[in-house]
Amino acid sequence: MRINSLKSGPLVLALVAAGAIGGASVAGLQRVTSAHAVPAPMATRTAPVNPAVALPDFAQITAQNGPAVVNISVTGMAKTSNDGPVARRGGREDPFGNDPMFEFFRRFQPDGQSQPPQPDTPSRGQGSGFIVSADGIILTNAHVVRDAQEVMVKLTDRREFVAKVLGFDAKTDIAVLKIDAQNLPTVTVGKTSELRPGEWVLAIGSPFGFENTVTAGVVSAKGRSLPDDSAVPFIQTDVAVNPGNSGGPLFNSRGEVVGINSQIYSRSGGYQGLSFAIPMDLASKIKNEIVAHGKVEHARLGVSVQEVNQALADSFNLGSPEGALVSMVEKGGPADKAGLQAGDVIRKLNGQPVVSSGDLPAVISLATPGEKVQLDVWRQGESKTIEAQLGNANEKATGVASADAATPQGKLGLALRPLQPDELRASGLPAGLLIQDAQGASAYAGVQQGDLLLAVNGQPVSSVEQVRAVVAKSQKSVALLIQRGEDKIFVPVRLG
Repeated sequence: MRINSLKSGPLVLALVAAGAIGGASVAGLQRVTSAHAVPAPMATRTAPVNPAVALPDFAQITAQNGPAVVNISVTGMAKTSNDGPVARRGGREDPFGNDPMFEFFRRFQPDGQSQPPQPDTPSRGQGSGFIVSADGIILTNAHVVRDAQEVMVKLTDRREFVAKVLGFDAKTDIAVLKIDAQNLPTVTVGKTSELRPGEWVLAIGSPFGFENTVTAGVVSAKGRSLPDDSAVPFIQTDVAVNPGNSGGPLFNSRGEVVGINSQIYSRSGGYQGLSFAIPMDLASKIKNEIVAHGKVEHARLGVSVQEVNQALADSFNLGSPEGALVSMVEKGGPADKAGLQAGDVIRKLNGQPVVSSGDLPAVISLATPGEKVQLDVWRQGESKTIEAQLGNANEKATGVASADAATPQGKLGLALRPLQPDELRASGLPAGLLIQDAQGASAYAGVQQGDLLLAVNGQPVSSVEQVRAVVAKSQKSVALLIQRGEDKIFVPVRLG
């Protein structure tokens, strides 16, 4: 599967025609009926009374808000390679407009072949946006306007304006534009927090350049985390959106903007039933900071977290597989200063339940650097409350704090030995065990020869005896904190 942004580029249709490789299959649905259901006697049957439920007036919503939705065209200079136009983006060579064919061509470029310098050629892309202020403030996606040399905004009355990019935030994919106009039509901003799964929603945008296209569907879920390094709790819908819809508004049934259409989950590069929008609550906060300061500062806790599945929940004696498991703590960071440790499971943040690991960065992203937060943590079978002062995400981490260490043997199928003094100095760890061989349950879980075992169930160990002691107290499974290269992760291993 591929997560695609929705900015329209010149080669999108080529990818759709070629088809994408890979992806996850989705099991079909089956109708379940009861084999023992006995129909009621005819005389006693009563017709169900279903009150009439009116559908949203999509035509009215479109008529009221359509004039505030704009088409965005961007132009830049791209250097031409043998594979087609490629733009300069942050020192890397990416297709201008997030062209999905780039990865295809890059993957099949013969190794070791240096290409002669090529002349720059114009490159164009399209997206959508919407007016939030009558004096010309427009919201769109950052990936729509990033690297653009000229941004043109076209209104529904066919007027066109050169837009100024006031600023954009790559982390949340929000950009703010300004055009020189007054008394413009605007949208009404709603609250994403009041949006519920199952509600009708409507999108207006310019898929493949077809301006002011209207599509509708329902909210499939809220708070979705995507594998794109962002901290956005996306709104998932089944509204048909395609390349060119990027930056366009998502309306609720009352005609209020509740999200900004941003990405699709697709095997072909086009819509396949899964679309994602940035919550308007977050977008409004980012917009206000850009308008006021021209930039955005994000808060940072300074931890890496992972999902808690049932095996990890059993290992840490949790009643349910919920929370964010801390696998790494940045040395000298806010979490380290507050006393947070690898192996802690964060269950609540400022009183809000952390059910999925993605809930934590979603809340942190809305916080302000310097703000104090209260963490409810599960550690060694006990609940603890920790207060941490958030840092600034723009500040670089100084390193990684030493993680707790421990290892199992016997049931786990691991051959272990303590690290030698020179190995400890090279690793920067106070203690640890080298995994000389992994078989059985550990190998099945993904543990490999050469990994370093840093902790078992969150308890540091520096000897095989310590590992055996922890494993002896465990029943269903144990959680091994493994370091491989620079990465650390908890690996659940089932016992017996």
